Amino acid sequence: MFFLPGVALPTAILPTGDLAVAVQAEALLVAAPTQHLRASLTLVAAAAPKGIPLVICAKGVEQTTGKLVTEVFRETAPAFQPAILSGPSFARDSAAGLPTAVTIAARFDIAQRLQASLGHTTFRPYASDDILGVALGGAAKNVYAIACGIVDGLGLGESARAALLARGFAELLRLGAALGARSETLMGLSGLGDLVLTATSPNSRNYRFGYEVGKGRALAELCAPGGPLAEGVMTAPALIVRARREKIELPVAETVASVLDGSLPLDAAIARLMSRPLKPE
Repeated sequence: MFFLPGVALPTAILPTGDLAVAVQAEALLVAAPTQHLRASLTLVAAAAPKGIPLVICAKGVEQTTGKLVTEVFRETAPAFQPAILSGPSFARDSAAGLPTAVTIAARFDIAQRLQASLGHTTFRPYASDDILGVALGGAAKNVYAIACGIVDGLGLGESARAALLARGFAELLRLGAALGARSETLMGLSGLGDLVLTATSPNSRNYRFGYEVGKGRALAELCAPGGPLAEGVMTAPALIVRARREKIELPVAETVASVLDGSLPLDAAIARLMSRPLKPE
């Protein structure tokens, strides 16, 4: 496979480029990137039997509208059952049969059926009905992963990265509460679990992007077509718009967004965060 060279598809999987064949399944996993999700869902919704579950496997926020993937789903595929698969998982780990745990969120009876269908000895899905919480956790963690990469690229130390990770997670909890997500969802696999993986591993595209920013590479070079996809770059400004609409303060995410749009130099970004008024945790 192009993205996973050396990995062979299991014989039980039938590859096809024919959408009419693919939509004959009882449920469909839609793995298009977030910025192409609307177009992909529109195509699938026109071809698939109404009412079946469509499982979103994307993590992010639509750049043009600032909407979460579940909100894009409601607009483009209202006749289908929404579901979302998210959590701390790298594709290569799953393909290699390494132990992986994720969250599958949908109406609970549907989530349980998908859980049973997708579960495997090395792939453990946990069922949830908090679709919003799972979507938010998968989107926001990319922004904080970029922040942690920047910290490491600048050589600010592991203590600084741990502090940033903790404060970023506090921001995610505040925004989640305002939007109606459950705190236990955000403290689970699709929130904290995904954040820890994405914000600490050099195998994470968003962490690597931030690391290169911290090392001084030009944003124009990092964002050039054909480079690795870092969804957090597009998610950061959209996340800030949503937070301001809810009157929620996200200082770490706001700082990342300002660095990425070029309005805030890195040394000034550190000073901005460290000079904020002291207050209770």
